[in-house]
Amino acid sequence: MSERPPRGPLGILMLDTRFPRIVGDVGNAASYDFPVIFRTMEGIGSADAVAAHPDRPRVLAALKANAEALAAAGAVGLGTSCGFLALYQDDLAAVSPVPVATSALLHIRKLEGRRAGVITASAKNLTPAHLAAVGAPVDTPVVGLPEAGSFAGTFLRNGLTLDREAVEREVVAVGRDLVARHPEVDTLVLECTNLPPYKAALEKALGLPVLDVLDLLKDFHSSLTAAAGGGRAAAAGSG
Repeated sequence: MSERPPRGPLGILMLDTRFPRIVGDVGNAASYDFPVIFRTMEGIGSADAVAAHPDRPRVLAALKANAEALAAAGAVGLGTSCGFLALYQDDLAAVSPVPVATSALLHIRKLEGRRAGVITASAKNLTPAHLAAVGAPVDTPVVGLPEAGSFAGTFLRNGLTLDREAVEREVVAVGRDLVARHPEVDTLVLECTNLPPYKAALEKALGLPVLDVLDLLKDFHSSLTAAAGGGRAAAAGSG
């Protein structure tokens, strides 16, 4: 009987935040059906990541140091807790000891023959550079959650409470707006790692498939496990 390939944990590089992380959020261990380990990048918060023009050397230095620590702790690959870290996909892959998949935006380059639309935490800050960094078309339609809404109050302003029903209403409303303005969109991608809890409501309301960070990381971890069994650790999200 052949041995099963090693199934080590996936490491998750976490922003330094205090907001609630319910089941379905990237930062809740119960969101996964495979092992994960978390490491907080101290001093790197939402404002550092969700930015059109971040301090790239500072953020990359934090990503590198914490990637090394997670790899040393046994992580076989790395994800992150913010889709805006797509900006660092290639740079982090070049310095990380293990493969990395920074953002749900990585889904887009695999959707051959389909037209993706993105729901993001902040439309004003998600730039063409973020899309280009993961091989997504820079003209991909994007819609953001309202700047003065319940989502922003919790996740962008680091609030202590979460009104799940209010956030769900906001997510569905912006999803409807996206497909109304871009009827060619046939697949939605959730940039934000706090949005997977609302995936089912979106799919029901819009009748379209929705892809999120949990889908990405599950496939990524499976590919790493399979690669380990074949003796070569390479994965689609690694570079």
